[in-house]
Parts: sequence; structure tokens; C-alpha cells
Amino acid sequence: MASVLATITEPTVVVGHTYGAIVMTNAATGNPNVNALVYIAACAPDDGEPLVALQTRFPGSRLGLEALDIRPTGPESFDGYIKPSVFREIFAADLPLSTTAVMAATQRLGDLGTLQQPSGPPGWKAIPSWYLVAKQDQVIPAAAQRFMAERAGARTKDVDASHVAMMSRPDAARTGVRPGGAAVSAIRECRGGYRCSSMR
Repeated sequence: MASVLATITEPTVVVGHTYGAIVMTNAATGNPNVNALVYIAACAPDDGEPLVALQTRFPGSRLGLEALDIRPTGPESFDGYIKPSVFREIFAADLPLSTTAVMAATQRLGDLGTLQQPSGPPGWKAIPSWYLVAKQDQVIPAAAQRFMAERAGARTKDVDASHVAMMSRPDAARTGVRPGGAAVSAIRECRGGYRCSSMR
């Protein structure tokens, strides 16, 4: 992602959700054209901090090994998928069953090895940040989200939503986080000369 951001010469707002925000946090570091980072129910790690440390720092996450179907991909590597039987209640309890059934069937794999990988220097130490906390999140506990948002010095808004707040509460995602002084809606559209990139 850093190489893609390097090709953009305009002021840029980068939006990240869940694990994708770790990629965003690292990729934006040192890029003078990234003017804002927006976190939506997301991980905002510090230097050297792995995802698992954030997910388990506070109680409340239900995304443990017991909730996963695990498939080996090599001698010491494994992919994890959220079990269809618990996908909706853990990941997206505020979306229609018909929607979450499709999401469960088409979910992308999660390389379990990435849970232990340390993050690099975070962009939020130098780039203004915004954070939308999903209060009903069963993946990343709301307490963990607030901790990361406060540590990053992010402007924060709470929303009564599951882990997929940008889907179940697009109104809050659209209007609740407006980076920069310009009238920028980081989720739906960009105005005032900004370009938006997103990472999920």
C-alpha cells in the first residue's frame, strides 16, 4: 500500500477497517501527502505491537480460536475463517441474516501468523487521526478501540454498531468522521481537493 500511496501527489485521506488499518498505519508513515487517517472499528497499533496484543488487551472479543475453522496451508502456517454458525453474532449482528449469510460464505481468509507479527512505526504519531468506535463490536472490544484512539490522539466518535459499522451505520461513518478542516466525508466522497484511499 505504501507504494500505491507514493504515486498520489494530492492531499490524501486514508481509511482503514479492522486488520487493514494496520497496513494503513504503517503505509502512511513518512508520506507527506497523507493528511488524515480514519479508523473504523480498527486496529491502530504502536511500533512493535502485534494484532493479538490489541485484541486481547481488554475483555470482550469473541473471535477466539473456538470461533474459527482452521485450515493448514503449510507445515507451520494456518488460515482461519469465522465459523458460519457464529459469523453473524460475532461479526455483523446488526445486518440482515441474508446479508451476513453471503458475507460468511465469501469471507476472505485470515493468516493466523499475522496475529503475532509486530507492527512498524505508526503513521498516527505524525498524521492527524479520526476514530469511529463501534460500541457493540465483538471482534475488537470497544474498550480496546477507545484505548487506541486516545493513544493516537484521534478525534473520536462512538456509534451503536457491530464490527462492520460502515455497513450497518453508514450515516455515522459518513458524517461522524470528517478529517481536516475541509468538508471531507471519508467514507462516501471526497471534496476540497482530497483523494480518498481505503483499506479493509
